[in-house]
Amino acid sequence: MAADREQQDALLELLNTTPVVNGVVQDQLADPEAAEVWQRVHGGSGTADERHHLVQARDALQEVVRGSRPATSLSPVLDGVTSRPQVSSAGVSWDLDARKERRMAVQAVMTWSALQKAMPGRLRPCANEECRRFLLDRSKTNKARWCSMAVCGNRMKARRHYQRTRNDGAE
Repeated sequence: MAADREQQDALLELLNTTPVVNGVVQDQLADPEAAEVWQRVHGGSGTADERHHLVQARDALQEVVRGSRPATSLSPVLDGVTSRPQVSSAGVSWDLDARKERRMAVQAVMTWSALQKAMPGRLRPCANEECRRFLLDRSKTNKARWCSMAVCGNRMKARRHYQRTRNDGAE
């Protein structure tokens, strides 16, 4: 299963639903009403059960992408899920067979897997240790370090500049 750009963006948005705001981790899926809107915007039904599975998948995926848990920790998200082949003139495609409330969570894990194969190492945490966001580096050079150049990139560059000028002034 190759993940399309829309699925990749949805995975990245899911991973980034726990940003740090003013030094405090926020969970954008903790509020049921805000989570329902997020789920519906991303093709879900907006139910509490769907949110429960989605949050479990998000939390596990965040840890896997950060390298603090092995990929095998994603297995519970896929328990009982099957794929059925569909044959057409275009070839063979695979349809995911999962309960409705688990489909978003399963799709997130499947998209992560497709990215691992197609773009290994390009989905990663922001290099700013104070940031909890992730980035998907689609550049040719694969050298992106920050979730946002406007936020983390400038902040980190300003810190390095401050440290250099401070150290230069101390000599």
